[in-house]
Amino acid sequence: MSDDKLDVSSDAKDEVNEVNELGPSATSLASGDSQGIETLQKLLAEKHGVQERRLQWKIDVCVVPALILLYFAAFLDRINISNAKLYGIEDDLGLQGNQFNIALTVFFVPYVFFELIANYLAKIFKPHWCFSVSMFMFGCATIGCGFVKSFGGLVTARIFLGVAESATFGLIFYILSSYYTPRQAQKRFSFFFSSTTLAGAAGGSIAYQIYNGIGNKHLANWRWIFIIEGAVTVFIAFLLFFITPDFPETAKFLKPNERLYLKEKLQLYSKVESGFEIEFTWRDYLPLFKDPIFYANALAYLGLVVPSYGYAYFATTIIKLLGYSAVSAQQHSVYPWLAAFGYINVVAFLSDYLQNRWCFVLSSSLIAVTGLSMILGSNDPNVRYGGCFVTSIGLYSAMPGLICSTSLNLGGHLRKSFGTGFQIGFGNIGGIIATFLFLQKDAPHYRHGLGTSIGFVALSIACQLFIVLYLKRLNIKKTKTEYISKFEDLSHRERILKGDRAPDFRYLL
Repeated sequence: MSDDKLDVSSDAKDEVNEVNELGPSATSLASGDSQGIETLQKLLAEKHGVQERRLQWKIDVCVVPALILLYFAAFLDRINISNAKLYGIEDDLGLQGNQFNIALTVFFVPYVFFELIANYLAKIFKPHWCFSVSMFMFGCATIGCGFVKSFGGLVTARIFLGVAESATFGLIFYILSSYYTPRQAQKRFSFFFSSTTLAGAAGGSIAYQIYNGIGNKHLANWRWIFIIEGAVTVFIAFLLFFITPDFPETAKFLKPNERLYLKEKLQLYSKVESGFEIEFTWRDYLPLFKDPIFYANALAYLGLVVPSYGYAYFATTIIKLLGYSAVSAQQHSVYPWLAAFGYINVVAFLSDYLQNRWCFVLSSSLIAVTGLSMILGSNDPNVRYGGCFVTSIGLYSAMPGLICSTSLNLGGHLRKSFGTGFQIGFGNIGGIIATFLFLQKDAPHYRHGLGTSIGFVALSIACQLFIVLYLKRLNIKKTKTEYISKFEDLSHRERILKGDRAPDFRYLL
């Protein structure tokens, strides 16, 4: 079979013609048959001299662990202030009223603002530079939190932390969605996202060990939490410079033939070109602000962020109020996170196996509502603690499913760059909201915060339903002759930048 018959990197119309030339299996691809796609994928591997399984293992080893390590450190540095609270940071710094909540809030202001900018800069400076510099900065900011003497010092350190961490979460999902097909993605996305639950568990465990293992009278235990975790982060930053992956088109761990194979394989599934070689500017971002799907994606994520950060920041406080000591509360806060880690990965396996995303996102969201209701509606300590388990497994399994689904439904570098950055950046406004939901005056039941959290999950569910119906409508619209003709009238550059709006791209439902 000649190479020219397998040139799947041409435009959509030529690709369909070539598919027909490849015989029955290729024709099945045009109609969306998964067996046909797998056949073409094997032909691609033969064309480029690639062993599929070995390459897939290589990608998994070189991409996912480095990103997990990065975000594990980032999330740990972000939420360790909740552990410091149990060890007396408020008393030592003389925090009064809502000053602790303000210290939480200021992190999110720069984080929201710089998220989209970070995705744009990654295309210019390469992700491994962005990640390493970002991690070094937020490691230093975390160490700084351990030496602050006042409320003003704490706020300043948290602002720097927010600026530095803005180049992490959105960019990570941007990169992950550039390496994996829809059938492969959910397990990797969720396995990565489960690092947040491990970070939550590790935060409580580290704080517990610090209390038992460090007897330095010159520094309070809460200061050691920041210093130790920040120092480890700085060390990891140097390591990640050498192991963090760039985009597939420039990744150093891939050979030239592997890059070509991966690019064409992903194009087989999406039916659109990635557009990596095309330079785009901020002006190309502007029309995307008119697309309602980006706002629906962001609002759905925001609805989950509010209760998720509320839980991450205040779970240890809630558990302590159930009758545990500060040290025992740190220990008991670990177990719901571990339960969430297991559940996330089970759901991810089922989602990939059944090739269904939104069913699991919606069901996990409903589980989260159940858990929050258990904490809100009961005075029984055992029921409220059980609600912490149900809440964590619901929230932290819904979020990776949602982000994975929205990322895979974006085609081309322009729309992926904008869509992931906008979703994560706008969605993290929920972090600002969350910090003022669980106020000291509402303890011990926090009815206002829990009730509002339930409302935000309901908002997310409504947006999820809208996304499914809207994308289903777009899939139908793309089959219309008028839509196809209008798209073909665009210039080659405009067609590539349109990404998933191409007629041949089918949204996952």
